[in-house]
Amino acid sequence: MSDIDARLAALGLTLPPPFTIPAGLSLPFEFVQVCGTRVLISGHGPQGADGLMAGPFGKLGAELSVSEGYQAARLVALSMLASLKRSIGDLERVHRWHRVFGMVNSAPGFIQQPQVINGCSDLILELYGAERGAHTRSAVGMAELPFNIPVEIEAELSLRS
Repeated sequence: MSDIDARLAALGLTLPPPFTIPAGLSLPFEFVQVCGTRVLISGHGPQGADGLMAGPFGKLGAELSVSEGYQAARLVALSMLASLKRSIGDLERVHRWHRVFGMVNSAPGFIQQPQVINGCSDLILELYGAERGAHTRSAVGMAELPFNIPVEIEAELSLRS
């Protein structure tokens, strides 16, 4: 078991199975793209242990609290890690997380996007530590996100050469 897998287990966390694509939906892109040591992770939403999109759904600052958004961002991080592991085989291969771009489904006037996306950033730092997990980041509000999910996040990282 890798160090990252052991840390996930110690936190009581498991990676979800591949995303179950809703009927009638086409996703003509790669969830993870590896080019040499560079890795791009497409936008992911919160995913449950069953592979489906996970709730709660809605806008931060209206239907959902910052705490609910933070937990959704943690689920997104687990979904991204699961896709990454399926693509590269071993999460220990990650050299460094470089960039996280977090989008928050925000009600008018909601300005706490950074606190929401901390759910993802905090988990990456817990798993990889400051040296490998520290990343640049944007946390922005969006008028809408697909399927009314509260959070969508994409990332860039590099692999050990």
